[in-house]
Amino acid sequence: MHLLQVIIYGIVQGITELFPISSVGHAVILPYLFRWTEFSESNQFLPFVVMLHLGTGLALLIYFLPEWIHLIASIFDRRRRIERRILLLIIVATIPAAVLGKIFEHKLQELFPSALSASIFLIVNGLILFWADGMRRRRRRNTTRIENLSFGRSFFIGIVQSLALIPGFSRSGITMAAGLASGLEYEDAARFSFLLATPVILGAGILEVPKMLHQHNHAMFHDGLIGGLCAGVLALLSTAFLMRYFQTTEVRALRPFGWYCIVVGVVVAILAALHIQF
Repeated sequence: MHLLQVIIYGIVQGITELFPISSVGHAVILPYLFRWTEFSESNQFLPFVVMLHLGTGLALLIYFLPEWIHLIASIFDRRRRIERRILLLIIVATIPAAVLGKIFEHKLQELFPSALSASIFLIVNGLILFWADGMRRRRRRNTTRIENLSFGRSFFIGIVQSLALIPGFSRSGITMAAGLASGLEYEDAARFSFLLATPVILGAGILEVPKMLHQHNHAMFHDGLIGGLCAGVLALLSTAFLMRYFQTTEVRALRPFGWYCIVVGVVVAILAALHIQF
């Protein structure tokens, strides 16, 4: 890969992983539009994407590091009941994505070369964001905090998170939607979504890096490090922006992202159906 391509991938990943617009969907659409399919259709593409995710995972860990310290400290301090419950909720919600991701790993890899399928799921993702905004308005007077979620609700959010394994579905978008449907405010839904994403993203990256080193794929590892660094910097900035955004926006916060997903999804679907590339 050219250095410019690596940097572009990293920048796009850093923005789209946290914004509810599907980073994996963009990772599929981008090479199709700009004729970078020689790389995206190779068996090296998925490990590279995982390395980009590792950069965003580290950014999330850095941003929420004080909170993670409190969560882990709650294991040893019985007085930290709220933090311990939140940690247990995160663990419960992490299980479905880890299990389903392992089961359907090879099936999901087959979806990566398809810009058409990614664009269709991106449209569906946009519709889900609109639905979540509507759900939030209906439940405006009946909200709860993260620590008050039931474990059943948490497990449900974890199952929904598994949809992010499909290109076009946004991890942050659908977990936020599930959080809003469970009664969380925008800010708490975003916070729980980002906390939940951290172990899943880091876990996938940590498992993939040894495979690349074992295969002596040092060139791809080098590209992945550069792309991951770019993704990490942009992800850190994106997280800070979004947490501020969801803290100050009380209604229809997901609607702009929903419109983006639908418009981009429709345009790419038409281009893919007509076999048009730039």
